[in-house]
Amino acid sequence: MDQQTGDAGVITVEQHRERVLAAVRPLESATMPVDAALGRVLRAPVRSAVDLPLFDNSAMDGFAVLFADVAGASAESPVVLDVVADLPAGTSRNPVLAPGQAARIMTGAPFPSAADTVVPFEDTAGGLADSLRRVTVVAAPRAQGAHIRPRAEECRAGDEILPAGTRLGGRQLAAAAAAGVTEVTVSRMPRVAVISTGDELQPPGAPLRHGQIPESNSALLAGLCGENGAEVVLRTWVGDDGDGLRAALADATALGADVVITSGGVSAGAYEVVKNAAPMRFDKVAMQPGKPQGFGDGTPLMFGLPGNPVSVAVSFEVFVRPALLAMQGAMVLDRLILPMRVHEAWRTPAGRRQYRPVVIERDGVRPASSGGSHLAASLGRADAYAIVPVEVDSVAVGDIVDVMLVS
Repeated sequence: MDQQTGDAGVITVEQHRERVLAAVRPLESATMPVDAALGRVLRAPVRSAVDLPLFDNSAMDGFAVLFADVAGASAESPVVLDVVADLPAGTSRNPVLAPGQAARIMTGAPFPSAADTVVPFEDTAGGLADSLRRVTVVAAPRAQGAHIRPRAEECRAGDEILPAGTRLGGRQLAAAAAAGVTEVTVSRMPRVAVISTGDELQPPGAPLRHGQIPESNSALLAGLCGENGAEVVLRTWVGDDGDGLRAALADATALGADVVITSGGVSAGAYEVVKNAAPMRFDKVAMQPGKPQGFGDGTPLMFGLPGNPVSVAVSFEVFVRPALLAMQGAMVLDRLILPMRVHEAWRTPAGRRQYRPVVIERDGVRPASSGGSHLAASLGRADAYAIVPVEVDSVAVGDIVDVMLVS
């Protein structure tokens, strides 16, 4: 797209976000083994291949009995039963039980069809130590069917257990595996190019002349992209002359990047390389930090973020992360936001929505730093961002604010 400059006025966070999401196109999907799908987003629901549980089974270590035999059992009137079978987990036995008989059974073992109740070891006189010949029941079960997990209690074969749009973490993969599912249909990972800009930047650990600083934004952005299901295909930094940026953009295209994220070079200074050389529209957004924003709605999508690290992190959360998730078909694009009490007062900028890095404490939040958008080390302590509305100019101790959880 052609480079454009936004209106002289300031746009809202919602206006910029809507522009971003309107440009997102879903990525292709593919079928892959469950074991390889960690971090991917489902593009089709997962349906159970089996009943869960697959069979009636015991929820306790104890004895399979007939309820009628033990309904009146107590410490004063114990009931003695003959133990005629032993059923560990994994057995395929289904013993016949006559009145007055029991089978020792372990948690998860198939429940015999001749019984109807489980008596836990804890409700017997001898417990596990005396459990293979006779059992003395000293407490009646609460009801017939106690401590039995019935077949298909959770779901039946064919039932949906995970909807499309679900991000697959360890719990979700375990659910699919437990349901006998071997393959899932998921989105391709977005391919992202991360480009930091600025003549002042040097690799971490390199000798620094006066005026130079370690480059950290690419590490920040690459990490955030990875946390949100994206593959970083290019991570580099360029100077302010424009040639390096143009070459990096060409490399990103050659590598098939779906998204390019630049940091720095979008403000009002004399050496704003992204503003001068990248095909984006640039606007002022009513937020702090992150007021200058660039966006290109072509292929690849292009995000021009400010250069200060806190501005980068906030801009990613508000604009880039929802786009990456939307590309993957995610059901939920936004972080969880909860109201929390403030433990330390601070000022907020007039006319801009503030995203303040905060530390979550036992009963509220406290600022993670003194507030500057350049404070990269303090950003590492933040658990969340307090979101302060445009019309608020200060936050007092005891105020309730919305807090976006990010860790």
